[in-house]
Amino acid sequence: MKALFTLEIKDRHRQLMHLVKENRGRYYLTIFFMIALALSEGWIALLIKPVVDIIFVQNDPSALISLPVKVFLAFLAKSISMLGNDYMLGYIGQNIIRKLRNRLYERIQQMPLAFFQQEKTGTLMSRITNDVNLIKNMVSSVITGSLRDILRIVVLTSIIFYHDWQSALGAILILPVAYYPIVVFGRKVRRASKSSQESMADLNAFLHETIAGNKIVKAFCMEAYEQQRFVKSSYDLFKKELKIVIARSLSSPVMELLAGTFVAFIIFYAGSKVVRGETTAGTFCSFMGAVLMLYEPIKRLTKLNNAVQQGLAGTDRVFDIIERDAGIKELPQPRHLVPGPHRIALENVVFKYDRDPVLKGINLQVEPGEVVALVGMSGGGKTSLVNLIPRFFDVNQGAVKIDGVDIREYALDSLRSQIAVVTQEPILFNDTIRGNIAYGNPGADDADLVKAAKAAYAYDYIQSFPKKFDTTIGELGGRLSGGEKQRLCIARALLKDAPILILDEATSSLDTEAESLVQKALENLMRGRTTFVIAHRLSTISNAHRIVVLVDGRIVEEGRHEELIELQREYYKLYQMQFDLHTKAI
Repeated sequence: MKALFTLEIKDRHRQLMHLVKENRGRYYLTIFFMIALALSEGWIALLIKPVVDIIFVQNDPSALISLPVKVFLAFLAKSISMLGNDYMLGYIGQNIIRKLRNRLYERIQQMPLAFFQQEKTGTLMSRITNDVNLIKNMVSSVITGSLRDILRIVVLTSIIFYHDWQSALGAILILPVAYYPIVVFGRKVRRASKSSQESMADLNAFLHETIAGNKIVKAFCMEAYEQQRFVKSSYDLFKKELKIVIARSLSSPVMELLAGTFVAFIIFYAGSKVVRGETTAGTFCSFMGAVLMLYEPIKRLTKLNNAVQQGLAGTDRVFDIIERDAGIKELPQPRHLVPGPHRIALENVVFKYDRDPVLKGINLQVEPGEVVALVGMSGGGKTSLVNLIPRFFDVNQGAVKIDGVDIREYALDSLRSQIAVVTQEPILFNDTIRGNIAYGNPGADDADLVKAAKAAYAYDYIQSFPKKFDTTIGELGGRLSGGEKQRLCIARALLKDAPILILDEATSSLDTEAESLVQKALENLMRGRTTFVIAHRLSTISNAHRIVVLVDGRIVEEGRHEELIELQREYYKLYQMQFDLHTKAI
C-alpha cells in the first residue's frame, strides 16, 4: 500500500513537471536570469576584496573611479536579473496553476450526477481556489525558485572556497545540523496544512449552505444558531492554522541560531588568520560578504520545505478529483445519435444507488412522439428512471436503448443533445434573460429567442422589464417569480428543440394561476416530442398517451387515464387520494 501511494505521489509530481515543460521557452529564459543573478552576486562578493585592500588599506586613488563603476555595474546586473527572474517565475507559476485549475474544473464538469450528490459544493469550490493556490506557491518556490537559490549557493560557495578553503570547509560541516529541524518542522506543517485545508473546505460548504438558504434561516429565526456554528468552525480553522504558524515560526529562529553559530565560527577562525598575517583584510571581508550573501538563499531553501509540504497537501486534494474515475464512460469510438424522432426502450433495467435496487426489472417501450406520464408515491423510482435516459446514471443490469441501440454506445454529447430537461426546481444562472434562454442553443438569433419566449408564455412579462431580454435575473433567477422562472426554463428547452423531452414535476411547486400558464407552455413544448412526464398533480396528465404507475421500483400498471380509473387499482387510489385532498381544501 505504501509503495502504491509513493507511486501515485511520483506520478502527480511528473504531471506538475509536465506543466512546467509546457512553458519550456520561458523556463529557459528564467534559467538564464538565474545564472546571471548568481554570477552578479558572486561578482559583488569578489569586488569587496579589491575595494578594501586597494582603497582602504593601500590608499590607491587610481581605483576610486574604476572600482565604484564596477560595483555599480554588478548591482545593475543583479537588479535586471532579479526583475527578469521574478517576473518569469511569477508567469510560469500563474500559468501552471491556470491550467491546473482549468483541468480540475473540466474534470468536475465531467463527473456524473452521483458525484455532486456526494460532494459538498463548498468543498469543491475550496479545491479550485484554496488548494490550487497552495500548489501555486509550491510550484513558484520549489520547481522554479529552488534552482535560482541552488545556483547562488554554488557560486557563493565556490568563492568562499576560493578565498579560504580551510575556513569554508569548517563552516560547511555545521550545515548538516540544519537538516533535522527542517524535516521535523516540515512534517508538522504538512499534517497541519492538510487538516487546515479540510477545515477550510468545510467552512466554505457551511457558508454556501447558509447564504444560499438564508431565507429559511430567517424564517425559522436561526440566525444566532448559525452564527454559533460559524464561530465554532472558524475557531477550529484558527487552531489548525495556528499549528502551521507555530511550526513555521520555529523554523526561522532555529536557522537564525545556526547562522549565528556559522558566522561566529568564521569570525574566529578567519579573523585569526588576518591577525597572524596569513591573509589580508580584503580577503576576509570578501569571504565574509560571500558568507552573508550565502545565508539568504540557504535560509530561503529551508523555508521552501514548508511551502513544499503545504503544496503536497494541496496536490493530494486536487489530484484526488482529477484522477477520480468519472464512472460514466464512453467507448473509444462511440456512435452518434442523429437528430429526429426516436424510439426509446428500457429492457429489464435494474438500478441502485447503494445496495438496495431502486428500479427492479423495468420494461418499457416508448414510441416517437408519445407522451408517457410516470406516476406513483414518492420514492417509487420515477426520477431515477428518467435520469437513466440522458445517462446521468448508468444501469446496473439491463439496457436503455434508443432506436434499438444501447445508449452506452452513443457519445454523451450526441445523446444529450437530443434531450431537453425541465426540472421541478427552475435552474437559472445569474445572467440576462437572453443568456438564460440562449443556453439551450447559443447560436440562436433574436427571432428564435422571441419565438421561444412567446411559445413559453414568457414574452409578455419579459417585455415589462426596462431592459427586456437584457435584464439580469439575479442568482438562481431570484428576481423572478416561480412561474416566471419555470416559463424561462421552458423557453430554454424550446430553443434547444430536442426530440426527447423530460419533465420532472415541472408544475408541482406552482400556484394554480402560475400552473395554468406553465401548463400551456408545456403543451407547446411537448408537441411532436417523445416526452416523459413525472407528475405530482394527476390532473395535469389526464391527456397523456399512456400513464405508467411505479410502485417500489416496479411498473404495476399502464394505460390511459380512463382505463386506469376503471381498473380501480393503484392509479385509482392515487387519483382518489388527490381528489379527496382537493375537496377538503375547497
